[in-house]
Amino acid sequence: MPLSRRSFVSRLLAAPLAGAYATAARAAVPSKITRIETVYWKSRDDAPFWPHWTWVKIDSDAGVSGIGETYPRNPAEAAVVHAIAGSLIGRDPRDIERIWADLYRSFDYQVAGGAEIRALSAIDLALWDLLAKSLNAPVYRLIGGKANPRVRLYNTCFPYKFDFNREPEKIMRELIATRGIKAIKIWPFDGAAARSRNQFITPQEIDAALQPVRRLRDAFGSDIDIAVEFHAQWNLTSAIRIAHSLEPYHPMWLEDMLMPGNYLQYHELAAATSVPLIAGERMAGKLQFEQLLESRTVKYVMFDVTWCGGLTEARKIAAMADAFELPIAPHTAGGPLLFYATTHLSTASPNVWIQESCQRFYEHDWPAMLENPIAPEDGSIRVPEESGFGMRIKPEVWNHPAAVRQVSEGK
Repeated sequence: MPLSRRSFVSRLLAAPLAGAYATAARAAVPSKITRIETVYWKSRDDAPFWPHWTWVKIDSDAGVSGIGETYPRNPAEAAVVHAIAGSLIGRDPRDIERIWADLYRSFDYQVAGGAEIRALSAIDLALWDLLAKSLNAPVYRLIGGKANPRVRLYNTCFPYKFDFNREPEKIMRELIATRGIKAIKIWPFDGAAARSRNQFITPQEIDAALQPVRRLRDAFGSDIDIAVEFHAQWNLTSAIRIAHSLEPYHPMWLEDMLMPGNYLQYHELAAATSVPLIAGERMAGKLQFEQLLESRTVKYVMFDVTWCGGLTEARKIAAMADAFELPIAPHTAGGPLLFYATTHLSTASPNVWIQESCQRFYEHDWPAMLENPIAPEDGSIRVPEESGFGMRIKPEVWNHPAAVRQVSEGK
């Protein structure tokens, strides 16, 4: 019977899809974790790319592996990973939610937090990377697709070419010219906190700390955003005084002014200033973030996917923030996988305000360690389209002579 034009076109279009399904069906499917390896460096000075993280590699019976990451207490985090490796080897790596819940409940029985939750974060990221690679898909496709084709970035001023306290306008000018980035984060009040042991700040110290903020506003006016980081260094009285001094400069946010968990004090601080607050970088698990959101104190929600519980928990935190009609602004001032994994989450999340980046990392450190370093263009980052998180580590970096490598595998 001759084919109609419609039947011919339908078969022609279906042929590539059928081939793809056949290829997927023939591919080995991971069903068992067979081996877990950790790699870290004892000191940032041990390698030319400033390492301060632990990588976790999970191998499967299908020959597919996934990479996770956390930081900065490397020996402790690696020790936790290998202490629980026996409970992971032999399990199906695709059962990510079940593995997460079992590990979290086990840790909570022994007091959840610290190295345990960081190790869980790295394991969780490795499982997502493994799953997406086994499906030959980028992670963002598994968690909702492309809500944001481009993710807007700000720059955190880790030591590099210029000192942000003395020449912040040089940093900003170069970033605008070369990367299109028009937002910057600085922490000029930390010196005063160290001098007073976090107890008080004088008018003279406030004036000195305001200098880089003034220089940025004088040079760029309202064309840029300025975020001010405080590393939870202050008590409530000092924080209110500092916040009032910054109001004329209209910062994008004041970050982590108080220690995390002081929600009543944060509420009082929020009521005392017109500048938006952000917090959450140091917090772990959705239960802590629920309390932060219920306190009605922050206008942005920050988390670190290598600290908060991995991608599994970060997705839930982002969704909770969305339910409160608040945007997220993820923290990425760690290792390279943190940035890659966060970019996948930000790409798939509809409520992203901005994401952190560090000029030193993508210009200096990552090219030395990665085969495919990603970098900003036009003020934003685009997610890698490779399978998994899309980060490929140079073999000589993984096998670096100063790296500490440990392996756990089944008998």
